[in-house]
Amino acid sequence: MELRQLRYFVTVAQHGSFTRAAQLLHLTQPGVSSQIRQLERELGHRLLDRSGRTVRLTPAGEAVLPHARAALASAAAAHRAAQEFGGLRRGHVRLGMVAGAALTPPSELGTFPGLATTLAAFRQEHPGIDFSLAEDTTARMLTALREGRLDLAVVGLPAPASGREGDDGWSALTGLALHTVLEIPLVAACAVGHPLVEGAGPDPGPGPAPGPGPDPADASGAASGPGPAVGSVGSVGSAPGWRSLPVAALAGHALLSTPRGTGLRTALESALAEAGVEPAVGVEAAAPPQLAELAAHGLGVAVVPDPGPVPGLRVRPLTDPVPRVRIALAWSTGHPASPPTAALVAHLRQAYPGPAAAQPPAGTAAPPVAGSTAAPSAT
Repeated sequence: MELRQLRYFVTVAQHGSFTRAAQLLHLTQPGVSSQIRQLERELGHRLLDRSGRTVRLTPAGEAVLPHARAALASAAAAHRAAQEFGGLRRGHVRLGMVAGAALTPPSELGTFPGLATTLAAFRQEHPGIDFSLAEDTTARMLTALREGRLDLAVVGLPAPASGREGDDGWSALTGLALHTVLEIPLVAACAVGHPLVEGAGPDPGPGPAPGPGPDPADASGAASGPGPAVGSVGSVGSAPGWRSLPVAALAGHALLSTPRGTGLRTALESALAEAGVEPAVGVEAAAPPQLAELAAHGLGVAVVPDPGPVPGLRVRPLTDPVPRVRIALAWSTGHPASPPTAALVAHLRQAYPGPAAAQPPAGTAAPPVAGSTAAPSAT
């Protein structure tokens, strides 16, 4: 089995055509077909169904395809590592980021820099290292990390989500290392006048009375003081002292959330399932700030990290259970990281030490650089 045969197979599978694959590979069609037949003979199974107008994968081909892609990605990583072995003078890191994750902390967790600031500081230290940044869902980025199409990702996960056996928070984390940056509770964000906020003013229960300040029922829906930056994840506090809302109370209301495959959506659906409520997500948007603005215009109840002050919006903390989302750095443990990737991971972990009280999940050691003998533990 040769890498070129795997490359030909992956190209044909991707485009469904020997002719198109040959054009892209700058080869003749008979040459591509001959090499793939040789690969099929070696594996003992037909990988491609050539009977129709479009070439399709056989069941054996579907099983082999992800391994072929992983092998090609590993070969490319080995080539990059050899080129970069001389040091960190140059290189490239492919970074994925879940929509809206600026890594800006809630006020009660103190302060640390946003992602753009952190990357700029790293670039000053290593001016020869370039970045490519792409936004996607967590599920697709986890796959891209395993297949070697991403080096590092900022992902959103339901909490808890460690990847360990028995942890149903997110079963797809096996083979990945995690470093938690933030764990944030989700709130219900509604428009002024929505039934879930009518009559749900400050909790009169035990505790000191709220100090002077804006009425939480004013038209702005904003607490005093600046809120989190757009794209950040904020803390519960846009309506200080407001009564908590049981997750079961969301039943029968149109909900706004991120698409399936995101940690926020998974955290919401897990909490609804625990409360015995069927999910009814009527509107999806890529980032929490978009959802909050849609909710302020009356399109439904956004279940998001506290968005901070948004005109026309009310928030109520959720309970029974409290849905939480985790923002974390993730990278593959299936292959050694390139020197630039390992350096960036170390830089980000220093910039974002994570929740002080939280114990890091297994497998959060910094990835070894190419050529290192250290083996990362799996999550």
